[in-house]
Amino acid sequence: FARYYTPVVVFLSLAVAILPPLLIPDQTSELWIYRALVLLVISCPCGLVISIPLGYFGGVGGAAKRGILVKGSTFLDALTDVRTVIFDKTGTLTEGVFQVTQIAPYNGYSETEVLTTAAIAESQSNHPVARSIVEAYDNEIGASDITLTNSDVTDYEEIPGHGIRAKVRGIEVFAGNDRLLHKANIDHDTCNVEGTVVHLAIDGKYAGYILIADKIKSDAAIAIAQLKKAGVTETVMLTGDNRVVARNVADKLGLDTYKAELLPEDKVDAIEQYLHKSDKKSKVAFVGDGINDAPVIARADVGMAMGALGSDAAIETADVVLMDDAPSKVAEAINIARKTHSIVWQNIILAMAVKALFILLGAIGIATLWEAVFADVGVALLAIFNASRVLKVN
Repeated sequence: FARYYTPVVVFLSLAVAILPPLLIPDQTSELWIYRALVLLVISCPCGLVISIPLGYFGGVGGAAKRGILVKGSTFLDALTDVRTVIFDKTGTLTEGVFQVTQIAPYNGYSETEVLTTAAIAESQSNHPVARSIVEAYDNEIGASDITLTNSDVTDYEEIPGHGIRAKVRGIEVFAGNDRLLHKANIDHDTCNVEGTVVHLAIDGKYAGYILIADKIKSDAAIAIAQLKKAGVTETVMLTGDNRVVARNVADKLGLDTYKAELLPEDKVDAIEQYLHKSDKKSKVAFVGDGINDAPVIARADVGMAMGALGSDAAIETADVVLMDDAPSKVAEAINIARKTHSIVWQNIILAMAVKALFILLGAIGIATLWEAVFADVGVALLAIFNASRVLKVN
């Protein structure tokens, strides 16, 4: 802006000071030099230089007061054009607080053996599903059985999008989804189970499964409704969970579409498809919380992470962090961004219109230095007061 604005104003002032005395009879140099100085004072872009950054700072500050951390004005601008919002499921639309609701042993194993072995294997993981199994063990068996220790588990390996493999007291154990069993060539006849399920294989033999329930967040349905009200045309859910669970959640929340049984790399491919089909004026936002979501958060036009229970990797990668993990904050962030954008443009139009008017009045001798001071300082103050309104976005 300054590259073009400053030379134009300076040379225009020089022209006002020099040309009229040369071209118009009976004109004094003092008069036109005075008018040129008035023009320079009027054209000083204080209103723009102060109010535009202040508008964005107000937007960032107003969002922060509501528990939404925006990492810069660039992302406020990007939020104004969001038309597609994609959610992770676990920990984003749901509480991520799992509880074991059923233990189904197979091939001669007991419920106690299935739960104990799964808890020992999962004790090394920080995943919410793993923690729920360990908690169920502690509540039902742990008080009367031995305490889980790191020495019980060796050769521990997490397989992203599948589950874990480990040796529990020297015996190889697989605990994860149905894809893990197929990957490990474990014979089983229980593929389609309604709900979040952890299958267990002990020493190459299918031992059963553990059914786990998750709870949808109280404001998740409200969040989807608010997004549609804000002009978001498509709401999507991407999850590694099975299709039955994904469909139930999508139906309850009123999501436009969902994709289930996805690996982390599948989520990246999915968001690439949405980015490819969106036009230049429409942005795609992704909201997630886990370490597996970090690549998708990074790839989205606007990456958003849950700040309370979200992983460090997701929070570090995100452009926007929702500190109280409420999905409804997504629509609020978009509304704040649009209000900020509107106020910034109001200030631009106000400053340029007033300055253009007073530059014309100054050039023909109607505006004096007093009017010049108003056009400079007065417009700057008006723009600052207008920018402060963004702090009170509802």
